[in-house]
Amino acid sequence: MDQAAIDRIHRSFAAQSMMATLGARIEEVGAGHVRIVAPILPGALQQQGFGHAGLTFSLGDSAAGYASLTTLPLDNEVVTAEIKVNLLAPAKGDRLIATGRVIKPGKRLCVVSSEVHAEEGDRRTLIAVLQGTMVPVPV
Repeated sequence: MDQAAIDRIHRSFAAQSMMATLGARIEEVGAGHVRIVAPILPGALQQQGFGHAGLTFSLGDSAAGYASLTTLPLDNEVVTAEIKVNLLAPAKGDRLIATGRVIKPGKRLCVVSSEVHAEEGDRRTLIAVLQGTMVPVPV
């Protein structure tokens, strides 16, 4: 990937107030994949003290969406058409790590997936898998 494409991902991500609210940041950008990390903040917990499923979903959705954006021309953005989540374990730990990947790129539809891990010290646990479809949108 060239620097202009990487910069576009970072600019778009910075414009998401939701990601800022969650304390999320992009950790890695590559062709067809993006990794986003976020702490499990006190304001993002569910009633049993685990990270809320909404936090898990938001990070997984954004990682998958930005992964798809790495495959598109610079004058595009993406929106989620649909995405399914399987929650596998509680979001227990210090932070979440969402890694999005492109399954099949396309000009009209991009099929994507992401995995979300909870990290507690040196231990990582897979807590969710997502699969969905992103729609390219010219800007």
